[in-house]
Amino acid sequence: MPRSKRARIVHESKVTKKSHKEQTRRLYANVRECVENYDHLFVFSVDNMRNTYLKDVRTEFADSRLFFGKTKVMAVALGHNPETEAAPNLHKLSPYLTGAVGLLFTSRDPESVLSYFDAFRPSTSPVPAHIPNGLVYSRAGEIPASEDEPVSHTIEPELRKLGVPTRLVKGKVMLELTDGQEGYPICKEGEVLDSRQTTLLKMFGVATAEFKVDLKAQWTRSTGEVTILEKDEGMEVDGQ
Repeated sequence: MPRSKRARIVHESKVTKKSHKEQTRRLYANVRECVENYDHLFVFSVDNMRNTYLKDVRTEFADSRLFFGKTKVMAVALGHNPETEAAPNLHKLSPYLTGAVGLLFTSRDPESVLSYFDAFRPSTSPVPAHIPNGLVYSRAGEIPASEDEPVSHTIEPELRKLGVPTRLVKGKVMLELTDGQEGYPICKEGEVLDSRQTTLLKMFGVATAEFKVDLKAQWTRSTGEVTILEKDEGMEVDGQ
C-alpha cells in the first residue's frame, strides 16, 4: 500500500534556513564594509572560550563591530595578497587568522582597546569546590585525607579574612559549621569567580579557567600600518 502523503512532515526550518553560501557572502560583504567604516582593525584570539564572556565584549564594544569564527572567509575578505586585499597591507594579517580568532573593527583609541583587554580576564571554576568540616587539609578534600596534609596554622587568619569560619585548636586549623552543612562552599562548577573565591581556590591548589582575549595584530586605515601585538614575539612594527 502506498504511503499516505498526510504522513509526510515538512520542516519549516528547511524552508527558511539561510544557505551556507548566503551566510558566506554576507560575512564577506560585512567585513569589506567595515574596512571602509572603522579606523582600526584588531585580530584577536580567545583562550577558554565562553559565549557569556564574548557577549560581554560585544556589549562593551557596541559602537564597534566584532566577527568571530569562519577564519577562511574573513581571510578572503581581507585579502591574501596585495592584488586581492581590501585596503593596503591587510593581506599581512592573513597569517594570524588561524584557530579560535576573530576580528574587531573599531574607531576607538588603540590604547584604550589594549587596556580593556589587559584587564578583562574573568575566571571560572571547572569543578565545584568546598572545604569539608573538621581538620582543614591543603587540598580541601579533593584527595583522600590519608594522601593529604593539614594546612599550616599560619594561614588561618587569612582564611577568616576571606570569610571562612575557621579557628585554631591546639595549633590545628579547624572548620566547624553548626548549621548542618557538610562543609564551607567556595564555588559551583562553571561559576564566575570573584577575587575572594579565586584567592581561596589558589590557596587550596584548585586550578581555575581564565577567559582571555589576546590581541595578535593591529591595522590602521589612515596609514595602512600593521603592528604585531603578540606578546611572545615582542612588539614589532611592519611598515607600509
